[in-house]
Amino acid sequence: MARVIVGQEEVVKNVLLSVFSDGHSLLIGVPGLAKTLMVHTISEVLDLSFNRIQFTPDLMPSDIIGSEILNENRTFNFNRGPIFANIVLADEINRTPPKTQSALLEAMQERSVTVAGTRHKLDLPFFVLATQNPIEQEGTYPLPEAQLDRFMFSINLDYPTFEEEINVVKSTTSGVKVKLNTKMTAQEIIYFQQLIRRIPIADNVLEYAVKLVVKTRPNLPSSPKSVNNYIIWGAGPRASQYLVLGAKCHAASLGKYSPDIEDVKAIALPVLRHRVFKNYKAEAEGLDIDTIVSGLL
Repeated sequence: MARVIVGQEEVVKNVLLSVFSDGHSLLIGVPGLAKTLMVHTISEVLDLSFNRIQFTPDLMPSDIIGSEILNENRTFNFNRGPIFANIVLADEINRTPPKTQSALLEAMQERSVTVAGTRHKLDLPFFVLATQNPIEQEGTYPLPEAQLDRFMFSINLDYPTFEEEINVVKSTTSGVKVKLNTKMTAQEIIYFQQLIRRIPIADNVLEYAVKLVVKTRPNLPSSPKSVNNYIIWGAGPRASQYLVLGAKCHAASLGKYSPDIEDVKAIALPVLRHRVFKNYKAEAEGLDIDTIVSGLL
């Protein structure tokens, strides 16, 4: 992947961790940081089918999941929408109304969609990788908390360094096409997803992950002062599940047989930053969620 994507090693690592943990990711960054290219490259390297959905204010749920079409025999056939792919890129997901955003909910959670009372299973493995532009908020629809919670990771993309940007410009203006090699199949990915769930985890590491999530909830006996002062809503049990699953996958990627507390810390920010909500006092003092969560670590 590094032959196409210059830099962004941490972002690529987290996206791959979510893939092998059978989770979805939300990519947040300004335009031009290769979010779309990154997702397309991952689908090529992993030999997975790929569809891109450009979210717009007039997009309807049927444009995503598909609809029943009356054929010449006067019977209805289901016309599959772009959600039927292994990797679905939901581009600028905050540009469409909640009614259409919610069309992804069942697909993300159940790996199936229901149309006209009939359930249609999606091809496995299935991932939604959604992008969001943080700078243009006019005319956008922020994702509801229920849908944010469906994403395993919220991944921030930063600008490349000067040297990385030099390499980006060189590689994208030379006309040279890089041929990617397929490194894995869909069946292998499913095997590794099942394998990661079977990795054992020590009780103290499990307890650390759950305690970390509980600490993000204000007005509890164990809540730190910073959380009571600056947090209005903490993370739910799904955060604990993803912390443990992500720690297992992170440990496996480093060749370890079991995760430790450092593996939990390594994926804590992308798991928690979209599940913890700050209050007006934190806004007034210029505190961001990453700073508050880092303080808990």
